[in-house]
Amino acid sequence: MHGHEVFDLRDKVVLVTGSSRGIGRALATGLAEAGARVVLNGRDADALTTARAELVAATGADVHAYAFDVTDSAQVADAASRIETEVGPVEIVVNNTGVQHRAPLLDFADDDFRRVLDTNLTSAFFVGREFACAMVERGHGKIVNICSVQSELGRAGIAPYAASKGGLKMLTRGMCADLAPHGIQVNALAPGYFDTELTRALVDDAEFTAWLAARTPAGRWGRTEELVGSLLFLASSASDFVNGQILYVDGGMTAVV
Repeated sequence: MHGHEVFDLRDKVVLVTGSSRGIGRALATGLAEAGARVVLNGRDADALTTARAELVAATGADVHAYAFDVTDSAQVADAASRIETEVGPVEIVVNNTGVQHRAPLLDFADDDFRRVLDTNLTSAFFVGREFACAMVERGHGKIVNICSVQSELGRAGIAPYAASKGGLKMLTRGMCADLAPHGIQVNALAPGYFDTELTRALVDDAEFTAWLAARTPAGRWGRTEELVGSLLFLASSASDFVNGQILYVDGGMTAVV
């Protein structure tokens, strides 16, 4: 069975930031399986080398790895130039890089606040702005920002995280306003609570997991592979008239009280 041609990603170059593990790794795997030429990113070169080797072995896809800090605009600019020259025109960017830091608001340190905002929000601005330059010249492109249910919902202990993801939601809409006239679609994929390395402490917390099951209509944690289909839609020509939208993949959490 062949997929509909509007979902065809074969040979398209896709950059996925923060993709050596977790949700980013799952998204990169799904894109590789769909035939895309995937560029992995992270700051740990050794972790990226391992992830690339494993992804190639699992999918046989054309996978590249570029270590650079997405919170450093100079590094992003340099990487964009190298990737466009060495791999090819980047047609799709997935801004996935993110960090969580849990602490009561009154105890939240200045440096931790800035790190959360820079990693989750500023990085998407730097990467989106830089790669959009070439997309504008070509007259087409896709940018998918990875938001969160915390783009809509607050929770004690993670106010800066919610602020960063709420900001990313509005950055997505603002980027749409600027870039849509140039043939570029900017949307966001917003996961709910997924079982990953970063949420392991919560997954292992029986009380929290019981709360999550009761709060989520689906009654369970999400599995990272369940994000792939939504990404393929937003990354492909199937979404060419979808712009500035936030697609929540959360088992129904944001739909109910």
